[in-house]
This record gives sequence, structure tokens and C-alpha cells, in this order.
Amino acid sequence: MPKKPKRPCSYPGCPRLTDGRFCLEHEKQENKRYEQYDRSPEVKKRYGRVWKRIRDSYAKEHPLCELCLERGVYKPTEQVHHKLPLAEGGTHDRKNLISLCKSCHATIHAERGDRWRTKPKYYG
Repeated sequence: MPKKPKRPCSYPGCPRLTDGRFCLEHEKQENKRYEQYDRSPEVKKRYGRVWKRIRDSYAKEHPLCELCLERGVYKPTEQVHHKLPLAEGGTHDRKNLISLCKSCHATIHAERGDRWRTKPKYYG
């Protein structure tokens, strides 16, 4: 199956081609910027060392994306997702977790409107 052609990195002035939105260097910068400025402090508190241990052990037990596997596609797990978000009363319990590839995880959040919703602009 042919792959999509690479596209330029979305970081201003970066000439590198990438499969995603940013090249590896600028993806790290964008994630750091998101964690520092866009993610609320309450959310940061919920994802500490304990969550990382739970996430890693769950990903080890479920090495393939569970949604892709239902469609007969074998993709490795890249992220672990809470079915019921912590902000809505979910927990780190294994029944509330699902292993996903990046595209399935992004699709879930895009459908929910979590991370990529447009923010209101304030003019003062």
C-alpha cells in the first residue's frame, strides 16, 4: 500500500519534511509548549509518576491498538487512553483504559472536541 507523501514541518521556517504535523525536533517543542501553557494545572497533577507506571504496564500487556485490532489491522500501541476522562470522574483503573495508536487517539479527541477546539479570542 502506498504511503502519503511527506509534508513540510508546520514550524515557521523549518524546511524538513515529515509524516506528521511537525518534525521530531519541533514536535518535542510543541508538546512542551502545550504542557506548559495550554494544559491546565489540575490536569498536570493527575498525570505523575504513578500514571506513567500504570500506562507502561498496560501498554506492555496490550501491545496493539485495540480499535485497529477490531478492524483486523495490526498497529503497535503508542498511547494509552482513559475511556472516561479523569476530569469527568474516570480513574486509572485498567477497565477504564484502552491502548491506541496515535491516529485512533487523535480521532477520539477530535470527535470529543477536547484538545483541538478553537479558543475564544479576547480583545481588550
